[in-house]
Amino acid sequence: MSLDALYQEIILEHNRKPRNFREMPDANRKVEGHNPLCGDQVTLWLRVDGDRVVDVSFQGLGCAISKASASMMTAAVKGKTVAEAKALADEILAMLIGKLDVEKERQALGSLAALSGVSKFPQRVKCASMAWHALETALDESNPEGAAPEPAR
Repeated sequence: MSLDALYQEIILEHNRKPRNFREMPDANRKVEGHNPLCGDQVTLWLRVDGDRVVDVSFQGLGCAISKASASMMTAAVKGKTVAEAKALADEILAMLIGKLDVEKERQALGSLAALSGVSKFPQRVKCASMAWHALETALDESNPEGAAPEPAR
């Protein structure tokens, strides 16, 4: 199986069976994101305790890339410190716009590298980045209630 085929299968699997796809009644951070160009929507819940993301979940409507990206993001940041989660979001957002050497970072990124192909399709970058922008907003201490994230870059 080629690397591209493996990456496509990872995205399809996360779309079919998204991880952490649920509401979180005991969340202390909630952010809603919306991409008006294609209609993708996401609600992201976090429970942050001290400096650690104890739990994270999402629900939303959107394309396979949007849902898979949100699913992969929740799995990747659960248990990380806020600083680690912010750094990962920055790295993924850079990767999505082609400003990260994926070959060099492939091992560190793990399955998240599957999203790297999105950079070849500029119209899909907003789909993949929406949940990550929502995460950045939710992690912002000055915004614990989670106002809507900025539109994807």
